[in-house]
Amino acid sequence: MRNALITAALVFLGLLPGCGPRVDITKTAEGFRPASVPDKVEILQTVPRNEYEEVATISTSAWPIDDTAKMHNALRAKAAPLGADAVVITTSGQTYHGYGIYTQWANGVAIRYKKGTTTSSAH
Repeated sequence: MRNALITAALVFLGLLPGCGPRVDITKTAEGFRPASVPDKVEILQTVPRNEYEEVATISTSAWPIDDTAKMHNALRAKAAPLGADAVVITTSGQTYHGYGIYTQWANGVAIRYKKGTTTSSAH
């Protein structure tokens, strides 16, 4: 009974505003660029060889462990309006909340390739 109450409380808390997954983005580049198509924004784990400029810093947290694809799509959706071609994930990890509950998080930068370089060539 106690475990059922704890599970119900965690589910309820997960539905409150501000307790679910979030993506924060801070524009760091000057000016405005045309928006990108979210489906075309790459998710990279290493810095590309292509020349690029940083468009924004980006962080996300509170994603269920099994929702990595949804987390990546959320990063794409936030970076695309700023004209990003890719999001480079610089750090990521998991947070333990007790009772066997883990969430994942990631930090990185949204980048735009400089003219003439349109695809990544990671190191």
